Amino acid sequence: MLTLTIGQLGTMLLPRPADGHKGTFGHALLIAGAWGMAGASILAGKACLRSGVGKLTMHIPHGNNDIVQTAVPEAIVSHDSAGQPVFCSPVQPVGYDAMAIGPGIGCAPSTLEALRGQLLGMGETKCQFPLVMDADALNLLASDASLWPLLPRNTILTPHLGELSRLSGESVPALCGDVDRTLSIVREMSERHNVVVVLKGHPSRIVSPDGREALCPWGNNGMATAGSGDVLTGIILGLLAQGHDAYAAACLGVAVHALAGDQAAQALGLHGVVASDLIRYLPKAFRAVEEWQRAH
Repeated sequence: MLTLTIGQLGTMLLPRPADGHKGTFGHALLIAGAWGMAGASILAGKACLRSGVGKLTMHIPHGNNDIVQTAVPEAIVSHDSAGQPVFCSPVQPVGYDAMAIGPGIGCAPSTLEALRGQLLGMGETKCQFPLVMDADALNLLASDASLWPLLPRNTILTPHLGELSRLSGESVPALCGDVDRTLSIVREMSERHNVVVVLKGHPSRIVSPDGREALCPWGNNGMATAGSGDVLTGIILGLLAQGHDAYAAACLGVAVHALAGDQAAQALGLHGVVASDLIRYLPKAFRAVEEWQRAH
């Protein structure tokens, strides 16, 4: 398993053309945030924008409109047409370069059917652009095995151990107690379903169905706070929309997320870090990679 370095990140990060415009850097679609969980969509949306994406559309319940419009003024807002407090109506998958689904969407039966409809719609329209599934999207996937065949090839799944437990049927204590067994489960899942799996933790690991694997040496326990995973989803979404392949986007996303966490912990202490601090320090994390590129 490859241990990531700044130099390896520098070779993965796509250059930004000097004459680029917002169309050059991709249009991302984020489906996130039921009523009471607007914060999940805001954290993911802000992180996506801080990752260099050209344009972001956030699909949310109408009831979250004011808070999202105020908190993320750079984003376009799309309202769920069903008028319910959860994700109920799929988005026409046309005009986007990447999509993320899951932060804060809940696990209502109507949301499960909306997720199914979203995946089916991507297949029917041949819009096989990159997809990230996190949080409640993973819980819905765990609850209904018929969703697995609908996933586009190289979909990125970002489970922590609890979500991996639900996806695999293995108990959390069993996963915690045997790293080799856990990695074997992740590898089998990646290969069987043709997905890239980001196993979140310290250290986080990335496994690709083509056999590539990476370990992130950065990060700290100050990042073990609500919303941290939403930030990671947003970062990976932004990188996918800019044209990075799934494995590179996953490696880069995990790494700059962890580097930002280390910057935040150094400045604030391990007890003082919250998820929004990771977004605050994200530009510094990207700058470290950019500086390596300029030097080489």
